[in-house]
Parts: sequence; C-alpha cells; structure tokens
Amino acid sequence: MIASSKVSSVSAQASRTQAAVGQAVPRAARPSTRVVAIAPRQLPQTASPVATAATATAPSASLAAALKPKVIATVPAAQQKPTVIITGASSGLGLNAAKALAATGDWHVVMACRDFLKAENAAKALGIPAGTYSVLHLDLSSLESVRQFVVNFKATGRRLDALVCNAAIYRPTAKEPTFTADGFELSVGTNHLGHFLLANMLLDDLKNAPNGQPRCIIVGSITGNTNTLAGNVPPKANLGDLSGLASGVSTSSPMMDGLEFNGAKAYKDSKVACMMTVRQMHQRFHASTGVTFASLYPGCIAETGLFREHVPLFKTLFPPFQKYITKGYVSE
Repeated sequence: MIASSKVSSVSAQASRTQAAVGQAVPRAARPSTRVVAIAPRQLPQTASPVATAATATAPSASLAAALKPKVIATVPAAQQKPTVIITGASSGLGLNAAKALAATGDWHVVMACRDFLKAENAAKALGIPAGTYSVLHLDLSSLESVRQFVVNFKATGRRLDALVCNAAIYRPTAKEPTFTADGFELSVGTNHLGHFLLANMLLDDLKNAPNGQPRCIIVGSITGNTNTLAGNVPPKANLGDLSGLASGVSTSSPMMDGLEFNGAKAYKDSKVACMMTVRQMHQRFHASTGVTFASLYPGCIAETGLFREHVPLFKTLFPPFQKYITKGYVSE
C-alpha cells in the first residue's frame, strides 16, 4: 500500500497528469478515449538534448515492411486468441513476460518497443515461436508516438484483453535532466505520462475484451514506497504539491515536485505516480468497464538492462549482494 501522504494527493495527481498529456480521462459512467492534441512545450535554451520518436530506434522502411503486423480485421474478435500488449518487451522483465505468455499457446503478444530489430532479435534468441507475437513501434517518450501506436494497433483488427505497462528508464547517475519530445523530464515522461496516455486511449478496447476479464497492469517499484525499507533509501520519492508537473519544464525545477533534478528520485517519483494512477483508474473505471487495474512489484531484479546507466561497480556487486547477503535475488 502506498504511504498515506501520497494517497491523499491521488486525485490531484491524476488531474495534473490529465492536463499534462492533453488527454481527458473518461468519466466512470461513460468511458471515452478522445484525445485533445497539445503543442510541444517550449524547452529552455539550456535544456539537455530532446528525445524524439524519429530516432535511430525507429524502423527503416524495409524493416518496417518486413515486420508489419498482419491485419486480421476479417477474423471475428471472439475467434482470435486473447491479445496482450507489453511495453518494453525487447529485454528484461517485459521480454520474459512475453515469452511466458506466448509459450502457453493461449495468447498473442504484441511487443511494443522503440527498436524493431532489437525486439525481433530478442524474441528469436529467447525462442518465442513465430506467429505468437508481433512487434509494433512505440516510443513512450513521445506522446505523438503513443497516439500513432494506438492507431497502428487498432488497424490490425486485433482484440485486446490485457495491457502490461512495463517499460521504464532509470538514470541514477544523471547530473542534468533530459527532456522528452513534449518537454517533460525523461523519466516521468516515459515511465508515467506515456503509459498514462496509452492506458486511457486503449480503455475502450479493454472494456470490450471478449474474454470478459480485461486487465491493465502497470509495473511499480518498492523504491517509490516509503512504507518499506528500500523506499527509505535516499533520495526518497516525494511528489510534493506536483508544482513541477503543473508548471511545465524549467531548468531550475524539472521534477514533479518542482525541485532540483535528481536522476534516481525522478525514477522513484515516476513509479509513485504509476501506482497512484492504478488506484485511481480502478476506483473510477472498474465498475463501469469491468477492467481490473493493478500494479505489481516483481522483486528487485538484480541483473537487468534497467541498470544500464548505473556505475559499473554497482552492476558488478549488486547481483552477488542480492544472492548471498539479502537472499533476495530475482532473475529477469
């Protein structure tokens, strides 16, 4: 359970997030996925390089054609296998979740990833059978990319039974903030705002899931929960009054709480926001849509690409520390 001081600001956080992504969250009585377009925020001149959807991670024309998902619009939804979308499925927890679900033979997995080739190679290397998955481009650091992903997914004609919002970035050693294409600090923009928009735009699809048990899962983190020992390791997560999310980007206050940038705290804050969002979405929409919204903490995965930007010594010592000292080792 999230600390009470955080729970008390859930509604305010949800409202600020809605405004930030330009997406009106549906009323519980009448879900809607209408998107209100917003112009990119004006970045300060001293801002770090902006992340964009049109990067080298986007597929080339030939690769995109080769990996273009098969349109199955002519197959009635009830006759299709249940479909799950997993973000960040080209590595780590997301990739192994994709493998586990595909291996059952009961699911079709849509791997929503920034890098087509990486996702395709990873699926083949892990032995995920061809035909049990498809790859669609999604860069969560761009709200326009999120919207385009939804358009592309709907064009396939696939049903949707589950959405797993798993992708995340973690920049604990960053000294300066990096901003998304829409002008938000990269961790909150990717881990929280991108997933917030994605979940809202796919809510009607989940509501109509033929299996009658639709789910939206957003991966949380114990590091953002100050009711735990791990959550009390500095810097502690704290969204404050959300003034940073309300006022937009500035070089002096890029964080959600409007304070000075800290890479590790930015990740923790984004995960708190994700967990608070799950609570609000279940409270607002479960009764009217039948969608179960949940968050999970998979354990502290000791060897994962999430730590790619951590210091080398940490990456070397953390796995044996988890195995032999804490006894809390968890694999991908």
